[in-house]
Parts: sequence; structure tokens; C-alpha cells
Amino acid sequence: MSFYGHELQKYTSFKAHASEHVKQIIFTEKGVLSVSSRSVHYASRRGLGIWHLADQNFTDLQCMSFTSKDATEILVAGMQNTMFRIDVEKGAILEIIPAHDMYTIMKRGGSHICAATHTGSVHILDSKTFQLIKSWQAHMGWINDMDVKTDFLVTCGYSNRQQLGPMLDGMVNLLSLKTLQPLPPIPFQPGAAFVRIHPRMYTTCVIASLNGQIQVVDVMNSGAVSLVKQAQIFDNTAITSLELAPSGEALAFATTLNQIHLWGSPAKAHFTDHPRETLFPDPIIPHPPMDWSLDTPLNKIGMPYYRELLLSAWPSHMTFEVGAPPPKIEAIVTAHQKRADMGAYAPNPRKGFRNQIQQTRVALSEKSSGALGAPKFLSEKARESAKAGDDEQRPSDALLEHLKDMNITSATRKDVPAIYGNVEIKYSKFGVDDFDFRYYNKTSFSGLETHIANSYANPLLQLYRFTPVIRNIALQHTATECLFDQCMLCELGFLIDMLEKAEGMNCQATNFLKTLSSQPAAQSLNLLEERNPNERLTVMVQKLNTYLLNKFSTDYMMVSTHAQNRPLEQALATKMLATFKCGQCMHEMTRLDDVYSHELIYPQPQRNMGGRNHRSNNPQNHHRQTFSQILKYSVERQEPTRGWCSRCRRYQQMSQRKQVQGVPAVMVMNANVTTNEAKQLWSSPNWVPKEIGIITGNGQFFCYEGQDLELHIQRKVHQIQVYELIGVVCDVKSGENQKSHLVGMLNVSPSSSNTDAKDEWHLFNDFLVTPCSTTEALRFEPTWKLPCVLCYQLKEYSHIIDDSWKTNLDTSILYRKWSAAQSEHLDKFRLLNPTDEVPQPGAPVGIDAEFVALQREEIEIKADGTRETIRPSRLGLARVSVLRGAGPDADLPFIDDYIAITEPIVDYLTQHSGIAPGDLDRQTSSHILVSLKVAYKKLWLLLNLGCTFVGHGLTKDFRTINIHVPKSQVIDTVDLFYIASRQRKLSLRFLAWLLLKEDIQIETHDSVEDARTALKLWRKYEDYRRENTLEEKLEWIYRRGAETRFKVPGKVGASNDEMLGVPPGMLTPGRNTSGRATPELGATASEVASGSPLRSQAGTPVRKAPFGKGSAGFGSPMR
Repeated sequence: MSFYGHELQKYTSFKAHASEHVKQIIFTEKGVLSVSSRSVHYASRRGLGIWHLADQNFTDLQCMSFTSKDATEILVAGMQNTMFRIDVEKGAILEIIPAHDMYTIMKRGGSHICAATHTGSVHILDSKTFQLIKSWQAHMGWINDMDVKTDFLVTCGYSNRQQLGPMLDGMVNLLSLKTLQPLPPIPFQPGAAFVRIHPRMYTTCVIASLNGQIQVVDVMNSGAVSLVKQAQIFDNTAITSLELAPSGEALAFATTLNQIHLWGSPAKAHFTDHPRETLFPDPIIPHPPMDWSLDTPLNKIGMPYYRELLLSAWPSHMTFEVGAPPPKIEAIVTAHQKRADMGAYAPNPRKGFRNQIQQTRVALSEKSSGALGAPKFLSEKARESAKAGDDEQRPSDALLEHLKDMNITSATRKDVPAIYGNVEIKYSKFGVDDFDFRYYNKTSFSGLETHIANSYANPLLQLYRFTPVIRNIALQHTATECLFDQCMLCELGFLIDMLEKAEGMNCQATNFLKTLSSQPAAQSLNLLEERNPNERLTVMVQKLNTYLLNKFSTDYMMVSTHAQNRPLEQALATKMLATFKCGQCMHEMTRLDDVYSHELIYPQPQRNMGGRNHRSNNPQNHHRQTFSQILKYSVERQEPTRGWCSRCRRYQQMSQRKQVQGVPAVMVMNANVTTNEAKQLWSSPNWVPKEIGIITGNGQFFCYEGQDLELHIQRKVHQIQVYELIGVVCDVKSGENQKSHLVGMLNVSPSSSNTDAKDEWHLFNDFLVTPCSTTEALRFEPTWKLPCVLCYQLKEYSHIIDDSWKTNLDTSILYRKWSAAQSEHLDKFRLLNPTDEVPQPGAPVGIDAEFVALQREEIEIKADGTRETIRPSRLGLARVSVLRGAGPDADLPFIDDYIAITEPIVDYLTQHSGIAPGDLDRQTSSHILVSLKVAYKKLWLLLNLGCTFVGHGLTKDFRTINIHVPKSQVIDTVDLFYIASRQRKLSLRFLAWLLLKEDIQIETHDSVEDARTALKLWRKYEDYRRENTLEEKLEWIYRRGAETRFKVPGKVGASNDEMLGVPPGMLTPGRNTSGRATPELGATASEVASGSPLRSQAGTPVRKAPFGKGSAGFGSPMR
């Protein structure tokens, strides 16, 4: 860009280089020469291009200079090992010359070419042979500006100051080109940033500081200051460049505000001694006049370019609802309508309810927008199915069925697809079991529920689950004797095993997230939503990833203490040799570090330091870096730090350098996308590679992708390790009125034992799981979808699913005596004998559990007075009993654990659980208390040993315990004695009274008694089945129950209602659905006591109030 006149009117403006910054400009009689990092351009003074030179050897050019007075050749150099002699007329490289150093500034003076290096020295080169004549160390840092005229060379630059970093020198250094000896420096206290020698008076120079102080001094008499000026620039701004006109009568400087200041005498200031006439473009011919009338068609008028939003871009928050469309008249009405004087009338078909209207607006919006609507409750579907057979398919149902065929075109790539939106569990009066999770997941891969605090970690846990190396290590560790309560690796193993056994059924990470919430480090690192509700989920999940990987290593060493056997570190830790160099005494110290996650660092805009771009050898100085280059620099990055120097014996500023000694089987990275430049990189098509190759050796780390990777694999010269992408955790902003949330884009193929399986990418949006294409999985948008965490695994570990832990289970906990009191009353309780009572596959065990309420349900009271459950109450395991199901000691308990609970208990539910206040407190309890980890691991071991669990209403128990037991290992007596057509399930107390002639649950509940009763009922069922009298007996049971209204006659037990609820959709008010007196997850005390419905369906009033007062919910505050 050039200007003319004292008013600096714009004259020319043209783009000389594609995307690189212009480093230097010099002039000839014909035109302008400019240099960038990868090209040299020559244009006429009017802006027309003469030639453009780009060469593969141009890697980082910085400066240039004419080699002689006739200006026919230039010498180009930069931050590279070669210089180039270029013919100005032809635009061709005449010679490639080895450079003595890397140069940033170059000026010609007499028979010399003065070149400034990046280390603060100046090389004096012969202008003909380009040989080094002299090297002069001008500054200890780098040279910021330099000028040469006839016999003098002046420089100003930076030097490193102790604990202050680089600062401008207070001296302008001077060198005589005649004697090649330094002259006395010129003092300049404000810090010399720029210097220029007067074009006519060669012993006079102009010096300027960054803040605008300008001095004119005589180099032969530096003590006498002839002129001092202060530039009128704004605060917090600085001068970026300074130039003197060839005539010496004008001075111009630029500031950080992109402003040019011109100084000189308005009356006589001119820029050159021999000016020429300035050429201007031809005048613009005006448009011909156009007739404008009512008959003039609008297509004659061209639309101008607009920069503001058009009226058609109406914002969503300015959209208002008007009249709703009328409901569609049914065919049965129109078929019987009769004409009248005004309109028509027809008989009422009586298919609806009074005072109810059809929500036509909701149906219309779903149909038109294709939004992912909430599914019908299972009870609602059951009622409709019973009434009218097949249900009419809704638009949202059709949308779900075609999710796997989803193809987002370029026309809609900026819109957020419905499947990325927030998903939320809705609660009817029958609780969470009435919610249709299969509506969101048709695959065999289980999703995770969202009504739990800190469930933002769901996609990260899914990422660990589908990484075979992490999966194998977690399960192998879980199978050991580890009983550490705070062990997150064990909790991950429990969760992974549950997800694999569920095979597509919904699961919840309750125990994992509960253990996470109890970690002191998690609270101090702000990893918990309830303590840091305003933190961005991207930041939280990246910190959580770093914390968990390090915690897994610590937990693993709690059991595996041998240094030679550290498979987890070999799997996850990058071995780094960190070298710390003291900035004061230069003492170096080394330390071996294990890095479990890497923070990616991206190119940043080049910072302007004193008028010149300060360069360094890192990828931040290049444009459009590849993923492998970003990863290399991120792993090997050098960064300043502050640490203890053993030589100085104090904390000093240090520089840290890292060398890679070894890479792990799994590389986990935090994407760290915070700048617009990083967002643009990720939004580039195919920027993130599906495979990368890594070569290490001698402390070096090299990363390749694409064709470079294929070439290294073919050559087989170096031992290259190939990694494949397992998955990405993404942050999704799904709408203007919705908060961002996290999803997982995961390749499930590597976690399959089928070695022929092809890549299968899936979207894991909490409990919504659906297949997607590779392109869609790895496509990112800066406006709504950005990566958070990435995971690469060595390709050789794909499809290696190690299930050897199932045969190496440490079962010692099943035989361990926790107190001497367990040896008493052996007729009521006895541990298993490890010699002859080892649990075998198929061995029956009776089980029952009791629970206490840890948190109240969260309800919302609407304007019409109805209540809707937002979050259910949270129950905690209080007691679990497991009995022998067969053998000489059948019905004898071998597990009867009371669980120590440290959380506040809002309701002991004593009438239904048998737990009294103080029973779960280690200081006051009369029972032997164990931790939840111990009780859970016993059940987990029995599950994986193949035992069959016999109980009554086990579905709710297993859900609250947070364990998934396959149907093949469950015998639930509530299903054994059930006739589907009768639409009613029977309670344990009623069956015991009718079939076993026993009265149970008289005053309170006892888990041993309930488990023993369930075993007896199972044996009774087997007797009926062997005698072929089962159907007859079931009919008799229901007839007898109808006579007594399914109650125990004349008995007052722990529950006033002996009836069980019917299947979802057939339940009548006042029926309990659990099959036991233990309340459901989310039940209220009054509801349990009275047998009233456990949930209120949306829009249906609830007759009973919830237990206790308060609205403290357990829901995730960020959802």
C-alpha cells in the first residue's frame, strides 16, 4: 500500500503474496521489491506485477539487499541456512549461497553488506564474494533495527536482563565501516528501538523509542543533543516502524493502531530530490441515466453488496406465537355431519375427555422441523397398544429409525442436527422405568443416563470403555484384591463390565461419579458441577481427563508395587526427560517424568516486537499446520518455569526442555481449542487424521500422517509405531436456548474381538446412541461442535480383548472375616468355606437389599397446581444379604453387610428397610459395617463367578446398587408367579402367606428373611413345574387373591397394601409396582406407606406429598 502528498492519500494497494506477511520492501526506478517467508515479488510502482518468484528452497526468508549501486541484483536471506542471488530484471535465481548464520535484517553500505543475525551479532559481508569479513556482537539479545550509510553502521536491539527478560538497550551501538572497529555508543536512556542515519548529513541520526520519544544526535558528538521531540501517540500504543524520506525533509512512523504519522514542514517538505509526475488512473465513466417509474421492472436494478443483516434474517428470540392451527376433524365426524343454517353438526364420537384440547402447535412443529421429540411412556404405549393394536408412527419415531442413514449436506452443515441436542429423562407416575430408553438407542452399545451429578463425564467414560488397552487394564485390576475405597480404576472396571453386560440397555455411572465426588483433589481442581456450576464443560472434561489418567496410575500402584511390572504406565505414560536450566547460573538439572495427557498448542498470530516480527523455531510461525506438526511441538514444547536451583539455593526463573524417551500404547490428548485459529484448523475438512505414525530415538519425537506415513511404512527404514483414532469427546452447542453439553464420537470397531470388523463410528449422546459415518464423526464446526479430548491407540492392540481376568478373580474377600462376632451364632450366619463352598456357575443364591434415602426428589409445581418430577430422589444401599440357595446349609446367609454411609441421610425409611438411625454410623452402630466398595465387590464377584440370583423385585435393587445382572442369571419370583393377562403382580408377603403359610414383614423388613422367603417360593415354583400343575396353581393363586383383594387377611404388616402394581400402562391408582415393600428409586415415604402411585405423570395431580421438605435435587446443574 502506498500514499502520495502531505495528506497521505491512498495511491496503490495490491496483494503481493498469497498468505505470508511482507518482511521487507526496497525500491528500484521501475518498481517495488517485497519479500515474504516463501516468495519474492516485483511489481511496478502502480501495482502491476512484473514477476513473482517462489522456490521450494524458500522456507523462511526475512530480508534482502542490493548487491551493487546499479540495483540489478539482490541478495535474499532469512532464518535458513542458504542465501539467494536473484536477477531483478529476469526474476530468476542466479546462485544459491551457503549462509554463515540466520539473518533477520540486511543493509548495503559501500562495498559491504551488513547482515544482522537472530542472536544479536552483525556480519560484514563482501558485496561481491559474499564472504564473511567480520562478525560484530552488537547486542546480547537480538537486533531490532539497523541502518547503514557510507562509513557508519548503527544498531539498536534487545538484551536479556536478570529476572526481567529481554529489554531494549539504552545505547545505540556504532561501527566504523572503514576500520571495522566499534565506536563509542550513543546513549539513549528511554531505550533505543529504531534508528535512521540522515540521508544528507551522514554523521546525524534519528533515534526513537517505543513510547514515541525521538532524538536527533550527532554520532561524532553524542553528548550534545540537538533536538528532542515527543510523538503524540495514544496511551498503551507503541511505534512499530520509522523511516526518513530520501530528501531528509520528512519523517514517518507507524504505531500499533495501524496509523501513520508524517512529520515535516508543510511549506517545503518533499519526499525526493528529483520528483516525477505521479500517474493516476483514468476517471470513472458515470453510469448512464435510467428511467425510474412505476413501469420500470425491478430486475433492471442490481442489488448492491450489503454488510448488515437483511430483514429476512429474523432472530429467533423475536419469533412470537400467534393463533394455533385448528385440530384436524376426524373422518368419523365428517361422515355423519349434517348441514344446518350456519355450518354443520355431527354426533360426538366420545373418543376424548372433557375439557381437553389437542396440542396442534406441538404436532405441527415436530412435523415441520423434524425435531427429536420425547418418546411416549411405556405405560402410554401399552394402553394404546391394548386399545388399538399398532400405534401410529410419529414424525420423531421415523426420524430415529433413519438416524443411521443421516447425511448432512453442505447446505445444512451449519445447522445442529436433532440427535446432537440435549436429551433428558422424563418421569411419569411410575418412575424412571416407564421411560422408553430404547427409543434413543437401537444399538448393542449401552448409553449412560443423565440425572446424576457430574454426568458430564459420560462421553469420557465411554471413550475409556472403547479403548481396548484401558478396558483390559481396568478389568484386570478390578479382579485383584484391591479394596481401596477411593480407587477410581476399580470403579472404571465395574462400570465397563456393566456396560458390556448390558448390551444396549441403559446404564448409569452412579458409583463411579459418587466416588469421584468424594475425592479431595476433584474438589480442589473444580471438577464437580455442584461446586463450579459456571465453568465451561470443555475445560472441566479436559481437567477431568488429566486427573483420572494420573489417578488410574496411582490406584494401580496400590496393588502392583513392583517397578519392573508397570503395565499401566507402559500403556498410558509418555516417558519424558525434562531438563531445567537456571536462568541465573545456567546450572542444568534433569528429571524423568511420566506424562499421561498432552495439551495441544496451535499457531498464534505473530506478535510485532518493536517493528519487526520476532521469529522462533516453532510451528507458531507457520501457516496451516498439520495435526502431526501440532502434536510434535506440543509434546516437545519448551516453556519457561520457576523452580528451585540447587546451585543458587533459591527459586529462580528456569527454561524447561523435554525429550521423549518412550511413547505409550495409548496417547490421550486435550484438544485445548480456545482461539479462532485453532477452531479454523479443526473445521478444515479431514484435518484430524485417522492414523498417525510416531518415531522416537535419541530423545527425538517425529510424527507423520497421510502420504508421509504411508511412505515410512513402505520404506521400513525406521521403526515407526502406527496409532489409530479411537474417539473424540466433543463440546456441542445445540441451540440458542440450550447450554452446551458433551458427546462422544467413538469408533467401536477396535474394541471388538472380530479382527475383520471395519470402522464403525457411533455418536454417544448420553443415553442416545446411533451409528454415524466417519465423515460426520470427524467433522467439526467452529460454531457448535468442537473437540475436547482425543484418544489414539497403537493399531497392533486393536481387537485384543483380554478376558483372562474372569478366570483369575481374587475371591478372598468372600471368605474374609471382618469381625470376631461373625464367628458367633453360626446357625444364623456363616462365611463360605474356601475348600468346599466355592461358588460355581449356575449356583443359586438368595439376595435382598435395603435402602435409605440420601436426597429428596426435585419436583416442579406448575401454574395449574399439578406437580411434575424433575429429578427423582436418590437412594443408597444400606444393607445387603446373600444366602446359600442349595446344599446342606441352604438358606443360611454368607453375606449380611451393613454399609457405612458418610453422606447425610434424609430418611431411613425404617418401616420399609428395617434400618434405624445410627445403624450406619461407625461410631454408634451395633452392626459390623463395611464400605460400599466391599459390599459391591462381593456381589460383582458372585456375578462373574456365574451365580444365579434369586429374589423378589430384583430389577429395582440391581438398578439402585448400580450393577447389571444378565437375565440368564436372575430368577425373580415376582415374574414366576405372574399371569400377564391378569395385569397384576403379587407381593412377597402375600405369596408367603398363601403358598408357604408364613407371616413375614410383620413389624418391619429384614433382608435375610425376604431373601430366604424368595428362595422358598422359587423351590415351590420348581415343585409345581415338575408336577405339571403350574398353570393350575397360578390360576388358583389369582382366584384366591381376588377373594382377599390380594391382602393378608386380618394381619397388619409393615405395609398397608399387599398388592403389587400391574405392568406399565395397566396400573391403577393406589398400587405399588416394586414387588417388595422396599420403596422404588424416587419414591416418597408417604407414597410408600399408603401404596399410592410413586410418580405423578405430567399434568396429573399427585395426592400425596413427598417425604420431608426441601427441593435439593441430585440432578446435574448444567443440564
